[in-house]
Formats: sequence, C-alpha cells, structure tokens
Amino acid sequence: MRPETLLFQACAFVLAPLLLGVINRTKAVFAGRMGAPLLQPYHDLWKLLRKGAVYSSTTTWVFRAGPVVGLATVIIAVLLTPVGKVGAVVAFPGDLIAFAGLLGLMRFFTIVAAMDTGSSFEGMGASREAMIAALAEPALFLGLLVLVLVSGSLSLTGMVGAIGIDTWLRTTGAVLALAAATIFLVMLAENARIPVDDPNTHLELTMVHEVMVLDHSGPDFGYIMYAAALKLWVFSALIVGILLPVRTGNILADGGLLLVGMLVVAIVVGVVESSMARLRMLHVPHLLTAAGGLGALAVALALVVG
Repeated sequence: MRPETLLFQACAFVLAPLLLGVINRTKAVFAGRMGAPLLQPYHDLWKLLRKGAVYSSTTTWVFRAGPVVGLATVIIAVLLTPVGKVGAVVAFPGDLIAFAGLLGLMRFFTIVAAMDTGSSFEGMGASREAMIAALAEPALFLGLLVLVLVSGSLSLTGMVGAIGIDTWLRTTGAVLALAAATIFLVMLAENARIPVDDPNTHLELTMVHEVMVLDHSGPDFGYIMYAAALKLWVFSALIVGILLPVRTGNILADGGLLLVGMLVVAIVVGVVESSMARLRMLHVPHLLTAAGGLGALAVALALVVG
C-alpha cells in the first residue's frame, strides 16, 4: 500500500466535518448572514463527545448500538472509497456491493434504533427513511453500473481509476455526466439534504432523518453527526473522482485538486439548499424516480457507445 493512499484516506477522517461547515457557510452567504464559522462542526463534535448520554428506560441495547454500528459501517465504507486516482485502502472485485451494503446496514440500525424508543414521531421518521431508501438504492446501483460498463472493473478503485480526460473526450463523456448527476441526487437523499429532507428543520411532522435521532444525546449524537459527515465525504469523493479525473503525479498538487473538488461539491449542495425549498413528501418519490431514470438512461447509452 502506497503512503499517499493512507495520507489521502486519513484526510477523509479529518476533513469530513469541514464539508458541513462549507455547506452552512454557503447557505449563510445566500441568506445575507455572517453564519457560523467553517470549523463549527468540529466544535460541536468536541462538545458532544465531552457530554454524558441519557437513555430512556424503555430502550434496549438496540438504541445504544445504533450510533456505534452506524459510525463503524461508514468508516469501513470510507476505506472502500477511492480518493481520485490514488485508490482505496481496501479494494477487491465486487466491493461496490459491499459499499452499498454497508450504507444499507448503517441505515437499518438507525431505523431500528429509532423504533426502539417507542416514539410515534421516530417511527414515522423511520418509515419515511425506509421509503426514501427503497427508491434511492436502485438509482445508486444504476449509477455504479454505468461506471462498471465504462471502466470494465467491478472494484470502486478500478472504476474511478479507469476514468481519465480521454474518457470524457470520447463518446462516454455524456454517460459519465449522467452517472455523476444520478449519484449527486442519491447523495442528497442519502444525506438528508434539501430537496429530499431539511437537516435544519425543527418541525417534527416534516422531519425524516432528524426525527429518528431526537432521543440520542452526548457522544451518541456526536457519532451520528460524524458518521453523517463521513457519508457526505464518501459520495463527494465518488462524484469528484468522476468529474475531476486528473492526476499530476505530485502528491501535493493531487491532494489540492481533490480537496478543491470536494469543497466545490459542498458549495453546490449549499447552493441547491439555498435556491429551492424542501419538496413535499408526496413529491420526493418523483425526484428519486427521476434519479433512477437518469441512471437507466446512462446505462442504455453506455451499452450503445460501448
């Protein structure tokens, strides 16, 4: 394993909360406010980790295991995710299935932890989360299938590594653009961002992901917040790997380009959240169906041009 691989992957664990700070600052700029500091997510994490956790007498070990298992699964997903052309720490044929399965396991434990509280509000959020996941996962697999067809590899590292400037200049450029758009829409859904969900809402009847974690506190809520940042980093890394397939051979230049790409993705998310409102729950399936349609179109074009 190359040292740059470990270095770039270590950056994921250190810099992931920064993406949340960039999104919040972008939204503040659009609203004409000063906004919180870019490093506010780090302060929030540190504050939560120093607090104590409160557990209801009606909950079981499932409630306590939810944040821990969620964080553990997304950490493994980070190790499977390539950072540009450098590659992932762990790579093997078919690891894209493991990648999607880990994210599904994270979601499953979040849902059952919410239901373990016995709260009707958290049960409502869990039901909505399951519905969104059922529509988002097929779109994710279609987006990944496009990369498989273009690269000829069944590994995330091989898929992203096979994409280059020449790949975009060929007829597969439109296919890759559609795949990136599909994964971006899935990222918004998986990370509970507008227009699928509003991470800053305080209305319990409109919450999806946030209502599921209302009873978590202290370090447990810190684990959830950090896991959300890592999940955002994972999807952003895939998008940057598709849209910015550049490698200079200089570790500092490559790292700088990748970081700029990640920050641009965070800014785009902030722009989306600032320029449109959260969709009504009845319209969320339409958006995710459209994401699946983009993925299916990209697959069809990849088969034609391939």
